[in-house]
Amino acid sequence: MNASPKKQQDELAENILDNLNTAVVLLDDQLNVLCINPSAEMLLGVSSTKITSKPLSQLLMDDPLIAAINDTLISNHPFTQRERRVRINDRNVMVDVSVQPIPVEGSSGKKESRLLIEFSHLDRHLRISREENLLAQHETIRVLLRSMAHEVKNPLGGIRGAAQLLERELKDADLAEYTQVIIEEADRLKKLVNRMLGPNVRPNRMKVNIHSVSERVRRLLKADKTRNVKIYFDYDPSIPDIIFDPEHLIQAVLNIVRNAAQALSEQDRGSDEPPKEKIITIRTRILRHFNIGHKRYKLVAKMDIIDNGPGISDDMQERIFMPLITGRAEGTGLGLSIAQSLVNQNDGLIECHSKPGKTVFSLLLPINDESNSKSSI
Repeated sequence: MNASPKKQQDELAENILDNLNTAVVLLDDQLNVLCINPSAEMLLGVSSTKITSKPLSQLLMDDPLIAAINDTLISNHPFTQRERRVRINDRNVMVDVSVQPIPVEGSSGKKESRLLIEFSHLDRHLRISREENLLAQHETIRVLLRSMAHEVKNPLGGIRGAAQLLERELKDADLAEYTQVIIEEADRLKKLVNRMLGPNVRPNRMKVNIHSVSERVRRLLKADKTRNVKIYFDYDPSIPDIIFDPEHLIQAVLNIVRNAAQALSEQDRGSDEPPKEKIITIRTRILRHFNIGHKRYKLVAKMDIIDNGPGISDDMQERIFMPLITGRAEGTGLGLSIAQSLVNQNDGLIECHSKPGKTVFSLLLPINDESNSKSSI
């Protein structure tokens, strides 16, 4: 039996509300929450079931804004403010806020007031724009590298071949040492170009448990006794399997963890202060209705790799995923670039936020429901 037109309209309205990027909150005349949409859940950091029937002031710790919302209720005039910094729970966020009074008919037949509040999360829009720029930048770099690789590898092959032919014609065996240098250096440059390009095969996606991946990385790092780094875990066990190439994810996480371990190992060099405990924390959380670049996902797994090292300078953070960019004297500048490339190929993204004493690399991994995926690892 087909649904009634009204039910279809209600379902359509609910679907539109659930997919809005704008955070929408509906209040009663006591400023208690009647309902919120998923974008509001993400902004406020609370589920709809936990905040329904509770006063908005429990989450929105901004007395002037609460007062302005209350004035709108009394005056029955809409209120809008742009680029307002508000405190939500323990976070300061920049929003455009609009409050619209809505008269409704109550159960007793009397007119009652409702308030529709719309929050446009400007920090979120800036993050999305930054991610889109990062993805575009990385794709541009990949195209340039592939063009450069073609231009470099062809003459390298000619140089290597010419050195081999020259070696056969040399009468003095001692001179063969120099042709070997040419051949070995040509091979080394070719390997460097291949490493800059990263893997050139399509991802072999299947169901992957991200905690199995982090545990495997932990075992690999534990075998390296020279780092003296402690690894702690803060897992959200509710995260479902993701659809990802397991080898790509293992390599990406391993590159980041090793990079963090190297930074921690080097921070005490040349310092007279006693060495502090070196800690890496791997934390997983689930994000709902979250954008990665321009694409929105209902569920995203977030894996944070946090270290208490010296931090990364602001100018370096802007370039850290570019190939051959490194802040370490012994670094190649390829580990993070390859990690970003591997995650990008699986529709994910890596972000970096750093200050002295705390560096966070966040892997944003979309959770897709694909029935034709292979078995999990």
